[in-house]
Amino acid sequence: MGYRKIQSIPSPGEIIAEIPMTEALKKIKAHRDNELKKIFAGEDNRFIVIIGPCSASDENAVCDYISRLTKINEKVKDKLFIVPRIYTNKPRTTGEGYKGMLHQPDPEKATNILEGIKSIRRMHIRAIEESGLTAADEMLYPENLVYVSDMLSYIAVGARSVENQQHRLVSSAIDVPVGMKNPTSGDFSVMLNSIYAAQMSHTFMYRNHEIETDGNPFAHAILRGSVNKHGQSLPNYHYEDMVLLADMYDEKTKLNQAVICDCNHANSRKIFSEQPRIASEILHSRNLNPRLHKLIKGVMIESFIEEGNQKPTEHVYGKSITDACIGWNDTEKLLYYIAEHA
Repeated sequence: MGYRKIQSIPSPGEIIAEIPMTEALKKIKAHRDNELKKIFAGEDNRFIVIIGPCSASDENAVCDYISRLTKINEKVKDKLFIVPRIYTNKPRTTGEGYKGMLHQPDPEKATNILEGIKSIRRMHIRAIEESGLTAADEMLYPENLVYVSDMLSYIAVGARSVENQQHRLVSSAIDVPVGMKNPTSGDFSVMLNSIYAAQMSHTFMYRNHEIETDGNPFAHAILRGSVNKHGQSLPNYHYEDMVLLADMYDEKTKLNQAVICDCNHANSRKIFSEQPRIASEILHSRNLNPRLHKLIKGVMIESFIEEGNQKPTEHVYGKSITDACIGWNDTEKLLYYIAEHA
């Protein structure tokens, strides 16, 4: 076969034993997980905001950013449930470019997946210790998830992965909310089928074991916009899109109905500065219609300390090296706005 072995990767159990979560941090996560599940179950009316950099490439800047979120969280925690983004795997449409900290703990050095896994665990532990907030990440590679799943309170399945059977089956084994993005085609039925599959029990092979899952009742939709055959972005956060999704959800009667709206990606045509306006429209739609008020549980926003993005070689502290983000000043204003209008 056309590959060569670079190094052996220890098992998840071995890595977790080497870089463990303390009992105190486990209690923080358990409490946060329970709160988040209550929101998706309709037992808590707080609005979810999943927010942070497009990719976590600099531990110091990421932890600085999340500590800033903590100060705002103390003021808005009765209205909002803030989940910081610590995204450590990046899908690359063409296979080129920075693939995230799991691959390259230093974006300017060669790939080192073992050191990447260790770096991710150390960063999550530091972030929870300093902020008390547990994070979200994308399940890009299902077989890698167990190296960090004990630290995450929210997991997303991306637009290019949502049709993959392994992602659907592994999601059924996860005990925190999993958001299924609509595929890049925009087809809601594909997303809803994925949610349906994730909510069911399955038996399958995972990491050399035959396992049976319980099903994940908190699997739900993420609307992120779509791309048509001409490569043009088409938003799907408008009022009519939400009503259509609610109708299609009703046809899948077993589903726990919930949606998170992604304010960036195709919804913003990757114009990062549009995110506050999009969040405002989503809140307006939610407040117009009691059905949508119940359905729309939160938003997803790409934000960092400095606005925009840069090349990895530019070294601007707190500025994204992948997709462009809104900066801290706009982030602070937006969080207070959402808290006021949610």
